[in-house]
Amino acid sequence: MNDPRFRDRKPVAAPAEGGERLQKVLADAGVASRRDSEFAIRGGRVRVNGRLVLELPCLVDAANDLIEFDGAVIDTKRRTGVRARERLYLMLNKPRGVISTARDPGGRPNVVDMVRAAVPAGDRVYPVGRLDADSTGLVLLTNDGELTHRLAHPSRGVAKEYRVAVQGELSPEALARLGQGMFLADTSSPEGGAKRARLQEVRVIRRMTDRRRGDLSIVSVTLREGQNREIRRLFARVGLKVKTLERIALGALKLGKLPYGHFRALRNEEILALRRSVDLG
Repeated sequence: MNDPRFRDRKPVAAPAEGGERLQKVLADAGVASRRDSEFAIRGGRVRVNGRLVLELPCLVDAANDLIEFDGAVIDTKRRTGVRARERLYLMLNKPRGVISTARDPGGRPNVVDMVRAAVPAGDRVYPVGRLDADSTGLVLLTNDGELTHRLAHPSRGVAKEYRVAVQGELSPEALARLGQGMFLADTSSPEGGAKRARLQEVRVIRRMTDRRRGDLSIVSVTLREGQNREIRRLFARVGLKVKTLERIALGALKLGKLPYGHFRALRNEEILALRRSVDLG
């Protein structure tokens, strides 16, 4: 977060008169329950005035501090205790070149802008997880904070399925390495280091030859815990370049035939299936 207005401001790291506990502010804003907000904070998913918060207690000024959850700015001035919000659940077929954050200092198009027509004035939705700018496919956007947190949390192991086209032929040896997993640099951690990554399921759907691009393998990939650009990086480790990557499912939610660049509201049965999958009922 590079907004110069907040670059030098620090979150309060210990109790201070007049402040509110960060997890309470997040819960009041509908992001998650207080307990789940605590897990999210300690997991490095929350920033206050551009600075990562990893320890509690942390007291904030909800009216003036800039609070971000997974890169999305939280509207702390519209508290759920003041007005009950209608829950919104939207599925977008994200085009290539669109970023999966609520805003971008560089002015690039983002997924929130693409669904703005379906969001009432004064309300906001946020993307569940991320899909890099070069990838396409299913992005879920909602203002249901508890669902967002549970779907994205690694402990839930929610399956995400992708359709991937890779340059070259996927050998049995490469398939075995992808299934066994390997260590990748942990780009999300300030301390650096490496983190084990593996594909839950890798299945070759078909092989084809393109006159311009040579051999292509169309592969179905399932992840239950994802790192930054994990699929692309894992295939690169076995000598294969990802040409296209499309997310086609998030848990029970399927992209189906939703046109490229379009979005729709989720049906009641889809919402219920998603919430039940993470024990929300």
